[in-house]
Amino acid sequence: MSTIKRYIDCYIPTQTCNLKCHYCYISLLEKFSNKVASFTHSKMKIRKALSKERLGGTCLLNMCAGGETLISEDVLDVVHELLDEGHFVMIVTNGTLTKRFQEITTWDAKLLKHLIIKFSFHYLEFKRLNLFDIFFENVEMMKKSGVSFTVELTPSDELEPYIGEVKELCMEKLGALCHVTIARDDRTDGIDLLSKHSMEEYKKIWGTFESKLFDYKTEIFYKKRKEFCYAGEWSAILNLETGDIRQCYCEKVIDNIYEKIDEPINFEPVGYGCKLPHCYNGHSFLALGDIPELKTPTYAEERNRKCKDGTKWLSPEMNEFLSHKLCENNLEYSRNDLIIKKMKYTFVKSYRGVRKVAGRVKRKIM
Repeated sequence: MSTIKRYIDCYIPTQTCNLKCHYCYISLLEKFSNKVASFTHSKMKIRKALSKERLGGTCLLNMCAGGETLISEDVLDVVHELLDEGHFVMIVTNGTLTKRFQEITTWDAKLLKHLIIKFSFHYLEFKRLNLFDIFFENVEMMKKSGVSFTVELTPSDELEPYIGEVKELCMEKLGALCHVTIARDDRTDGIDLLSKHSMEEYKKIWGTFESKLFDYKTEIFYKKRKEFCYAGEWSAILNLETGDIRQCYCEKVIDNIYEKIDEPINFEPVGYGCKLPHCYNGHSFLALGDIPELKTPTYAEERNRKCKDGTKWLSPEMNEFLSHKLCENNLEYSRNDLIIKKMKYTFVKSYRGVRKVAGRVKRKIM
């Protein structure tokens, strides 16, 4: 059975959508355009750039656009190649583009076992546009074809009057409640909660969905990470159009996957220098183990659900893969290495002499 070597969050530069959700961070930042991704690099070049040999093993690749991921006709061609390479792939989608799901059902069953669809349940937009039947039919189509899936809801203040309806519909159509994420306001320096409620009030309202995804996201929201983080080495952020690969969202570009394609990718960890106010997507990066000493749920636990008929959203093979941690296939630095890296980071941040700083850090860690 494959275990995860790296997690790569792949950005697809589509910035348009067939929905207009009020909480969408692209809309809030006024980044919507009519741009639909059309890759300048061939699907075979992308496959070679992200080969198992080059990445060091089987990876988990997340495909997500600024708008709707599957609007671009090129995306599924790339996904197919990456699945055929042997990776596990996740697609974030609003689940309304039926033709794309029909195309997926024509793929080999071996590939479908390595695919998970992350359906975003945009309840108010589906209600406004009468899209409920289309959405749930596409979810069922993927389930019958052997594709793993998860359904998640963005909990906005405007949705509160409909909570009962949401739960009733989910139980009727899915046999289980949907998972719940967090609405965030990317316009703020602190990447704050997008709600009039306090976090405690927010948790009380939306915790009734009993979603482990929501539980962990709220647990780590607003918590600044100061531990040594392996993001940039065990995980990365990739722009599939330009090829630029970053350590994490606010970190530096460490390489380009399309340049020197026959050479290894230069991975470099963030370490102690995380620039984010908090790890708002730690439900993936932290749950998969970028900070290995943290006690977290597995990514499988955050995504799976057991339905009232006994079936589950994740296939046994997918559940097994997403239950593993990155540290199983990657080496952690020794205590001495971490001390040295801490010394270097602290020295850069400090105006004091390196010996004094190093001595303080060493005593703290030892």
